[in-house]
Amino acid sequence: MIQKSNTKYFIGMFIAMIIWGIAWTSGKAATEHSNPEVATFWRYAISFLTIIPVILYMKTVLKTDKIGLIYMIGAGILSAIFNYLFFKGLSHGAAGYGGTMVTSIAPIITYILSIIIFKTQVSAKQIFALGIGIFGALVLLRVPSEGFAFLNVNSSYFLACAVVWAMVTIFSQKASKRADPMFYTLVVFGITGFINMIFALPYHPFAFASYDYVFWLNIIYIGVFSGTFAMTLFFVSAAKIGAHNTGVFMFIVPIGAIVSSYFAYNENIALSTIMGCTLSFVAVVLFNTKSKLERLKAKQNLI
Repeated sequence: MIQKSNTKYFIGMFIAMIIWGIAWTSGKAATEHSNPEVATFWRYAISFLTIIPVILYMKTVLKTDKIGLIYMIGAGILSAIFNYLFFKGLSHGAAGYGGTMVTSIAPIITYILSIIIFKTQVSAKQIFALGIGIFGALVLLRVPSEGFAFLNVNSSYFLACAVVWAMVTIFSQKASKRADPMFYTLVVFGITGFINMIFALPYHPFAFASYDYVFWLNIIYIGVFSGTFAMTLFFVSAAKIGAHNTGVFMFIVPIGAIVSSYFAYNENIALSTIMGCTLSFVAVVLFNTKSKLERLKAKQNLI
């Protein structure tokens, strides 16, 4: 009965991931018809404005403490940086490769940062999983075949995206204990939009007629569907299916990115991209899967 009732939330999570994947291709189209600075501003400006009615409808508690606010501000600043890197990377590189690379490498970097900064205890199995993840990241970056050729303008922005997003993830994990996830999202959207607006002003983002319908259709898709709709689906579904399952679902994002970029831009799907993504997926599953003994110990600690 429990599994049955959760089916719609698994479907909701799947839909959110596909929407996020397509956003990489949509982002490339938006930046081709404008510039990274204008695209970064409108993405979060639209998300901020459209999430307000959702917040009101859900009667979200708009409350946190000083430390929670600090985490939100930090996440907002980092999200603004990620947002710029996202569009800047798409103005140079392939959408399918970028979506796969960032989604696959970011969780591995998050785990490593958590271990280094917060001294998170890890088991031998988790260390092995990280090893697989690091190898998967190297394959994604094509190090075995091309060496350090990934340190170019086509890949460096995406690599920076992965590092920044890993930091955003840590901030959001800390903030989640001090504020409702939807309130956190509202504040981060607002801060990100405001920061990006400052850098977009020299490019006249409010000259609406200067940008064609291709830009507006794609930026509205990213702002409304990828931002507000998918984010709401994600938080509502994650609350029901458990945080341990959400990391695995993130690997659906590359499917949306690769398939949509193939049809929109005829981008080739490299074998190294598929292999690297698969290895990273295995690493995340292994890292988060607890053995029977570990589950038993966790139950005993709760008693």
